[in-house]
Amino acid sequence: MSRVLVIGAGGVGSVAVHKMAMNQDIFSHITLASRRRSKCDAIAASVKQRTGVTIDTAELDADDIAATTALIKAVNPGLVVNLALPYQDLAIMEACLAAGVNYLDTANYEPRDEAKFEYSWQWAYQERFKAAGLMALLGCGFDPGVTSVFTTYVAKHLLDGIETLDILDCNGGDHGHPFATNFNPEINIREVTAPSRHWENGEWVEGPALAHKQVFDFDQVGPRNMYLMYHEELESLVRFYPQTKRIRFWMTFGDSYLKHLDVLQNVGMTRIDPVMFEGREIIPIQFLKALLPEPSTLGAVTKGKTNIGVIATGAKDGAEKTVYVLNICDHEEAYAETGNQAVSYTTGVPAMIGAALMLTGQWQGEGVFNMEQLDPDPFMDMLNRHGLPWQVKDLPAPLAF
Repeated sequence: MSRVLVIGAGGVGSVAVHKMAMNQDIFSHITLASRRRSKCDAIAASVKQRTGVTIDTAELDADDIAATTALIKAVNPGLVVNLALPYQDLAIMEACLAAGVNYLDTANYEPRDEAKFEYSWQWAYQERFKAAGLMALLGCGFDPGVTSVFTTYVAKHLLDGIETLDILDCNGGDHGHPFATNFNPEINIREVTAPSRHWENGEWVEGPALAHKQVFDFDQVGPRNMYLMYHEELESLVRFYPQTKRIRFWMTFGDSYLKHLDVLQNVGMTRIDPVMFEGREIIPIQFLKALLPEPSTLGAVTKGKTNIGVIATGAKDGAEKTVYVLNICDHEEAYAETGNQAVSYTTGVPAMIGAALMLTGQWQGEGVFNMEQLDPDPFMDMLNRHGLPWQVKDLPAPLAF
């Protein structure tokens, strides 16, 4: 069945349905749902103008399990693609179980009242999805998602075993704003301000947020400051590659972004707990979100490129080797194709690819799956064919830090 229901009308949802419409041989019928139907209708108009394909739209509160279940049954899709906020993952998974439909998302569950993300809540659904004969695929974006597939590809084809793994995420785009986020500000700031955490010699090593900085020269972007962070794919990579001695995640940030973030933290604007303001409760980070530029508006003004990849060390045929698998995506090219900047593009395209592989049966199973558990080859092939070409470089030596 090639009917698909996409939940979430942000930039990632927009990219995903644009790319699905460009591949009607797989996605014969697309429905896009969100809390505000007007956002879905705007995306539908863009899809119609760019591809000639008509998609259906619907209004949905994805926190409402009964309403989501009813919509799934009405649409009767072969797959629900969850591109809503990570707060809503569990409710949508429950609705998929109730309706008997497979599930895919791009980011793991996070509770609203605690800045914490981990897979335990979703991994707990393993037996229920397995008993129902359904498949749930977690983290099918870029990071997590493509970076995990890159790692699996390295393990399958390029190294006999992975000794160390570094994920490097660089957004070299410039949108002209002194402070703005390229995806949901609330989620972005919660992620960035969390303590750092990486895997080393069989245990987690924690430290202060953004305290460990290195400079790396990114191809087609240039030298950038990157910071050690905790990111959700580290948890699944440790689970499926437990023999790896060290796994780290790095992300670049400009000085202006960090200066503004520091001030906002110091004055309490990044708090996620309620405070009283003029007789009513508000959550500071949600108020801040209302003040910042809407990420979907940044596409038209963002220039530059993203460069995201993995650097792995290990042995191949008895010789030590370091390999670098990466993708470079151009913000302006992404906008010209879909009306969205590259951060949304690099997440929405992998979501479309994962959905395509599930609908065509190239990826299948019963239970809850992470990307590392599946064959990387068809996914890597589709990346090359659908706008995110990758390359492999042999590096002369491991990273010096």
